[in-house]
Amino acid sequence: MPNFNAIYDSKKRTTEEAIGLIKSGDAIITALGAAGPMELSGALHTIVDKGIQNVDVTDCLPLASYGYMTEQDPAILTNSGWFYGGPQRAAAKTGAIHLSHVPQRLHAAGLKRTFAHKEDNRRIVLFASLSPMDEHGYLSLSLSATYERRLVDDGAIVIAEVNKQMPRTFGDTPIHISEIEAFVETDYPPIELPHVPFIEKDEKIAAYVAERITDGSTIQLGIGGIPNALANGLKDKKNLGIHTEMLTDNMVNLIECGAVDNSMKTLYKHKTIGTFAMGTKKLYNFINNNPSVFIKYGMWVNDPNIIGQNHKMQSINTAIEIDLFGQCASESIGPVQFSGSGGQADTAIGAQRSEGGRSFICLYSTVSIKRKDGEREVVSKITPMLKEGSVVTLSRNDVDYVVTEYGIVSLRGRSIRERAELLISIAHPDFRDELRSHVRKHPEVY
Repeated sequence: MPNFNAIYDSKKRTTEEAIGLIKSGDAIITALGAAGPMELSGALHTIVDKGIQNVDVTDCLPLASYGYMTEQDPAILTNSGWFYGGPQRAAAKTGAIHLSHVPQRLHAAGLKRTFAHKEDNRRIVLFASLSPMDEHGYLSLSLSATYERRLVDDGAIVIAEVNKQMPRTFGDTPIHISEIEAFVETDYPPIELPHVPFIEKDEKIAAYVAERITDGSTIQLGIGGIPNALANGLKDKKNLGIHTEMLTDNMVNLIECGAVDNSMKTLYKHKTIGTFAMGTKKLYNFINNNPSVFIKYGMWVNDPNIIGQNHKMQSINTAIEIDLFGQCASESIGPVQFSGSGGQADTAIGAQRSEGGRSFICLYSTVSIKRKDGEREVVSKITPMLKEGSVVTLSRNDVDYVVTEYGIVSLRGRSIRERAELLISIAHPDFRDELRSHVRKHPEVY
């Protein structure tokens, strides 16, 4: 029997030694969100002093700011963001010329062409944070299997942190010590995403959605005020199941109160399914060594054909803006990238393929913005046209229910004129006349 401890010791490195394994032309892909290795990522920018050239770092929803995000010489280092987080939005505002967004839907995660670096003949290096090794030589990819395991299967070089405080999870997360090139031992708590308190508007929106989610449904929801309010509103439901891209504290709450038991699911009955986990210590403690929670490939979890097989699948997402045709801009403000496509289209389309399934797009009716003169102005989030340059995340062909604090409407199967009328009915009252006037002025459009 192999001596796994000896193999483990032979691959142990200091942070400086691990970063020293990076070569010119490498494509470094960091694990998603809270699964990203903070110490390695924090030291990555030091390659600029080592004569290394032409390195690209692709990340997805990074939760901390690192030096590679602000390094300004694209001949040395570029940063390709798959889903922008706050640090990249801040970097983009500075005019960082080495930073750019990679359009991508989550269900493509792990496909061989998800990351174009192989076509460019780059060496692929995965940076990940792992839970400690067990007696069989296995570690765990812990908080994400969105694309990480597939990269390993496709031959990526794994440079990792083995963090004593990362939870051990099940599903597609196991990774053997023999598959790891080198690692650094660390000991810090995984980064947390604080719980967002919900407000009255969130509760109103959540109530409209909760009314339409019946016992035995399978749900997908994310994080933020509206999802948090919805989770609270689902506590009295029975036999709910979870098949979601992102596992959050809300899922733990629904399981612990008995609303979720996964007994009515079509796929992986009695299992909570996600592709990554991000939340507070409560979530991380719950999923640690918990065989009822599976973290699986993103290309499986978010495949619309898979999602559609779930019993009464309910998909709940948010949008930044929606126009009177039903087009949803959920990832950019005008042409300026804010986040990413993520799994919105995947889950919305998949849910509508499910028998008894629904897709909900939830948003406030208005938002306060700062004008160029510095003054603030309240504008409608339901608009005649999306802002110039806006990215359409969910097309008008794929929208189902739309919800604001003023009501809920179903756009599926409706004409453009009917859609406009329905959306105006749930817009803020202060903007309804203006929206109706636009429709009257453009009969050739509606």
